[in-house]
Amino acid sequence: MGKRTPLYQSHVDAGAKIVDFGGWDMPLHYGSQLEEHHVVRQHAGAFDVSHMTVVDVTGDEAADFLQKLLANDVGKLKDEGKALYSCMLNNDGGVIDDLITYYLDPDRFRVVVNAATRDKDLAWINGEVASFDAEIDECSDLAMIAVQGPKAREIAATLIDDEWREAALALKPFYGLEAGDLFIARTGYTGEDGWEIMLPAAMAASFWQRCIDAGISPCGLGARDTLRLEAGMSLYGSDMDESISPLEAGLGWTIAWDPESRDFTGRGPLTEMRANKSRRKFAGLLLEGKGVLRDHMRVVVDGLPDGEITSGGFSPTLQRSIAMARLPAGNYDRAKVDVRGRLLDVRVVKMPFVRNGKSQI
Repeated sequence: MGKRTPLYQSHVDAGAKIVDFGGWDMPLHYGSQLEEHHVVRQHAGAFDVSHMTVVDVTGDEAADFLQKLLANDVGKLKDEGKALYSCMLNNDGGVIDDLITYYLDPDRFRVVVNAATRDKDLAWINGEVASFDAEIDECSDLAMIAVQGPKAREIAATLIDDEWREAALALKPFYGLEAGDLFIARTGYTGEDGWEIMLPAAMAASFWQRCIDAGISPCGLGARDTLRLEAGMSLYGSDMDESISPLEAGLGWTIAWDPESRDFTGRGPLTEMRANKSRRKFAGLLLEGKGVLRDHMRVVVDGLPDGEITSGGFSPTLQRSIAMARLPAGNYDRAKVDVRGRLLDVRVVKMPFVRNGKSQI
């Protein structure tokens, strides 16, 4: 038996198929992964993401600590609630985790890290903070529900107290709001608009049911994965890990090189790799014919070393197979993928494949 979120019994009662995910018993789907995918693209879906870890960083040197810890620059965060996506790197420039940081006050930040990496993340963070006047507080009493889709905010707003509803609806993308017992963030992992709502664990089951009663469909990990793949959003452990730098994971845009005086962890090795023009690139693949692209399949590029698919599958929105892949450096837009011994033609494309329900290719 794995760890369980405060919504576990709600999933069981709804007939969800429960699977292990990073040591957690989580819903894969509630009957049809395909229908759940489409409802998020077309209407509104709710995901239990309470397995994610919420950490508050506070203290006089909280900002200084995060400046050292993260490859992106929290100095960019000037407005209350503003969020920043970043990688947390090891000393070699490899990705320990990718995470979101929210600016709450000059000496108070909220960080959300991945479920499967919780233990090593906390160990690393607690080890690094020792030389700073800052405190780390894991918010283990919080649950998190993501409502995603073109109608998600409109419907979920009816569940927010009148005092906070207008401010919640006025949130810009990548901003969060402390709204009484709730922390409402206009973020997500689907390529659709929506909120990620942090709330006390004791309130989670009731709020979840209110979402369902209001017309937001429960959705599982299966749909979340196909949605994020279409949106070109990386998955830790598949598209990146401690042996891969952000520069080879399509996350170079999350590195803040300026100011040059900011010596974040991993900067030296990352700077050397940045100067290496032969480093691998990260791109999307679109299968030209029938078949399904899967993780770890070999990508063949004429005259160049092989590449590898990091995340692949069937796109319900595009009705064809797509993938994210680490590829050899070079300027080309065609390749082949070894699918069970057959070399199938693929087109190399920029991501995302789908955004806000519409094809981008």
